[in-house]
Amino acid sequence: MKTILNVIWLVFGGLWLALGYFCAGLICCALIITIPWGIASFRIAGYALWPFGRTVVDKPGGTGLASTLGNVIWILLAGIWIAIGHVTTAVAMALTIIGIPLAIANLKLIPVSLMPLGKQIVPTGSATRLGWGA
Repeated sequence: MKTILNVIWLVFGGLWLALGYFCAGLICCALIITIPWGIASFRIAGYALWPFGRTVVDKPGGTGLASTLGNVIWILLAGIWIAIGHVTTAVAMALTIIGIPLAIANLKLIPVSLMPLGKQIVPTGSATRLGWGA
């Protein structure tokens, strides 16, 4: 079932979301000082491409002050706009019956798009097994 949902997701928005995150990652890496956000953006691009069966957890060992400050800057400059885009897309997807699981997946992307630093994307089964929550 996860594979079917991932293929439907890929066709109806996942590819474009992943390309958007990938382009943002390229821009962030080109600006050198924003490389941490670029790496996080590449990580989110992979998650946006194939989200079903994976979840976002905090990195082991805590996030630290640098990640927190970086996330605040990210929220102010880009995160809020990306989150608004995800909400808008989720509402549009939820208007159809088949789009409801896709809308939920889109809403799952909001926390990591708001605070990408200090996060890790893991398979859902391993997150539960390691006690990270799903």
